Amino acid sequence: MFRMFKSLEGFIEPGSEEERLADELDFSRIPRHVAVIMDGNGRWAHQRNLPRIEGHRAGAKSVREIVETSARVGVKYLTLFAFSKENWKRPKREISMLWGLLEDYLRKESKTLVEKNFRLKVIGQKEELPLSLRKELDRVEELTKNNSSMVICMALNYSGRTEIVDAVKKILKEKDIRADTLDEDEFSRHLYTGDLPDPDLLIRTSGELRVSNFLLWQIAYAEIWITPDYWPDFRKKHFLLALLDFQKRERRFGDIRPRK
Repeated sequence: MFRMFKSLEGFIEPGSEEERLADELDFSRIPRHVAVIMDGNGRWAHQRNLPRIEGHRAGAKSVREIVETSARVGVKYLTLFAFSKENWKRPKREISMLWGLLEDYLRKESKTLVEKNFRLKVIGQKEELPLSLRKELDRVEELTKNNSSMVICMALNYSGRTEIVDAVKKILKEKDIRADTLDEDEFSRHLYTGDLPDPDLLIRTSGELRVSNFLLWQIAYAEIWITPDYWPDFRKKHFLLALLDFQKRERRFGDIRPRK
């Protein structure tokens, strides 16, 4: 209780549902790495007769709240699926405005990332992103590279299958790796997430029952939690519900006994 009070003090309203949920949390069993498929921005906007870009603007508010909630409860790695390689099929104007929103977000939030000791890591094929956005991403990654409180991993122009193919290409170029010595650990080190642990918990919003080509290798044993709420409506309450559900599960990793 003391740790909960100190970490969430001033962030959760006394007497609220969020406080009740936080009271139930076992802070010694918080997932180390949480990955999120942020889905439903466009449908959220459509329900309100708004342009799709307004859904992305609203989704940015959810990003801010979930980043802070993650840090306060003790998550060390938070991976957010922001843009897939398949998303290029969307209208060009929407994509262009989305990149502008992301650049603006990075400029506004980079100081906060430094103050809170957060590190930004970007995975995906950045070379295909607009030059101005790449420069801003590189700036913030460099600015926060030594931060250690929490890693915010942003998946941009990302595809799980492409990541695996890229890992194979890297391995084929390395002369000191032989087929008979290649194992899962070595392969994992060549993925975009080579310096991150695998996710313990995968959250998906909007109710869709698929992983959408996201972290295909890494989520082999992740617990999956799905909510029907669209991403712009996803707040600390939903995140706490996901953590509580995670803590009720027995993670066996193929064994007959749960791993503690």
